[in-house]
Amino acid sequence: MNRFETHKAVSRRRLLGTAFGLSMAAIMPKLAFAASDGAKAALAFDGDAILLGGDVLRISSDGGQTWAEHAAPGQVLALATHRGQAGLVLAGLAKGGVAISEDGGATWRSAAQGLPGGPVNALAIASRDPGLFYAAIQGDGLYKSEDSGANWALAMDRPWLNEAERDPLTLVSVDLETGMGGIWIYAGTELGLTRVPDCFCRWQDVQPGNAMDALVAGDAPPPENPLPAAEPVLSLASSPTVPERLYAALASGIWTSADGGVVWQRMAETPASAVAVHPEDERYIAALMGGNLKLSRDGGTTWTATSVV
Repeated sequence: MNRFETHKAVSRRRLLGTAFGLSMAAIMPKLAFAASDGAKAALAFDGDAILLGGDVLRISSDGGQTWAEHAAPGQVLALATHRGQAGLVLAGLAKGGVAISEDGGATWRSAAQGLPGGPVNALAIASRDPGLFYAAIQGDGLYKSEDSGANWALAMDRPWLNEAERDPLTLVSVDLETGMGGIWIYAGTELGLTRVPDCFCRWQDVQPGNAMDALVAGDAPPPENPLPAAEPVLSLASSPTVPERLYAALASGIWTSADGGVVWQRMAETPASAVAVHPEDERYIAALMGGNLKLSRDGGTTWTATSVV
């Protein structure tokens, strides 16, 4: 792509993003923060520690009984961590791109070289490579860094769903083979769930089989029991120990899939805005539901409220 073509592509994304951003601004307070107070929609595990992002970073190392507060690098919209590198925390900011901590959120450095201006709606660290990062920029596209955040480049335009580009509201790298030599990146949008192979060939619906099967077959029948149609998927989590086990937070509750997102079942009916799964225990889940942070140690069968709301 030459410089003129690059300029046209960026201008097109900005034009689409401006129009979409105006519409999303009206609904996001009702969607992304429906189950919280608007400042704690970012949730992650860093080892055993639970991280809540907002205007400050709240950290609990004792299962939500007590909390410490750390200064945040800005308003945190998204968090990402990695099972294989304790202490590595990525924060997606409302302003300022991405910030990185290597000490569990105590200190931060900016990692925005090559990122456009705009809120970082969603982040993910590649499940097989803790130095490979993904960031979704509101109104723009999906960016990646192959050098631990030192430099970023556009990897993929936003998903095209129902005749328009849609912002990813959440991202997760899922360690499941695509059939094309890599693994999947799943994204939740205002219209539901989609995914793309990490070779970035094409966004696809989640369906049985692999990416090559889908490309050869074209349109496939819908999965047996998908997530609710056209409902925003606000947060996604994949179990590092059992990657086909996915969790999703929607206004209709917390949902889980045991087969990589083809068949879903609801395990909590309280409106939810965020979900995270422990890096070593797929049955240990944290979720923001109904304005409270709740924990489950049995895969979502029962939930216990913590001391933070």
